Amino acid sequence: MSTPTLAAVSDLHVSYADNREVVRGLRPGSADDWLLVAGDVAERFASVEWALGTLRERWAKVFWVPGNHELWTPPDDPVTLRGVERYEALVELCRRLDIVTPEDPYQTWPGPDGPVTIAPLFTLYDYSFRPPGCATKEEGLAYAHRTGVVCTDEYLLHPDPYPTRDDWCRARIEETARRLDALDPGTSTVLVNHYPLVRTPTDILRFPEFAQWCGTELTADWHTRYRTEVMVYGHLHIPRTTTYDGVRFEEVSLGYPREWKPRSRPHGLPRTVLPRAT
Repeated sequence: MSTPTLAAVSDLHVSYADNREVVRGLRPGSADDWLLVAGDVAERFASVEWALGTLRERWAKVFWVPGNHELWTPPDDPVTLRGVERYEALVELCRRLDIVTPEDPYQTWPGPDGPVTIAPLFTLYDYSFRPPGCATKEEGLAYAHRTGVVCTDEYLLHPDPYPTRDDWCRARIEETARRLDALDPGTSTVLVNHYPLVRTPTDILRFPEFAQWCGTELTADWHTRYRTEVMVYGHLHIPRTTTYDGVRFEEVSLGYPREWKPRSRPHGLPRTVLPRAT
């Protein structure tokens, strides 16, 4: 009998036909496995629904957190909602599919190594991962525009009704920290977020100016503050396992076909995050 596993994927980007084929091929190892989906499933509502519905049919329980791409309002998407309204509609979509979101009660994974609380997070970013020499958000954005490395979020991810994306980020951080602070002090966690909770994973980006769209310094101590067994994220399209302050970080993205196809083991997904292989 197979030991149930907690697995994870992110950045499925199913607008690409090759990535849709990957999703069609993803399977759990047992009927009791759970799956964490760390954002960037797709840009259009219909594609998000197809991908998450497909995964939910196969896994015993599925968790979803939004990436930046789900929050875009593409001009060719029949669903024209923006900002918070778009996020709330995605949450309702997930609830119809019986998928756990950052707005739902935290669930406990009863793994063979002991129970852990799974906390799906939605934190956004606040431009605090600035390029070297840039003291302010404005300087960082100006540098990015000069180099031509500007995230599409600047054009398609609307923060309505918040004035800016960083205002929305700060509101999310405050609410999420309140919920995490309410956990029992003895609780171990799995934190799932689209963005890494610390800046260090972005140090290997080819274009360092892109880091300002990759998280916030406000979460820099969350992996230790909330007794984290493993932190799961995506967004960077650099799948790997790293350790910060003794805590394991798992980047579980698929990415674009041009990124994953050349690898010797093309995608290796879903990745088992618990129990950890010995």
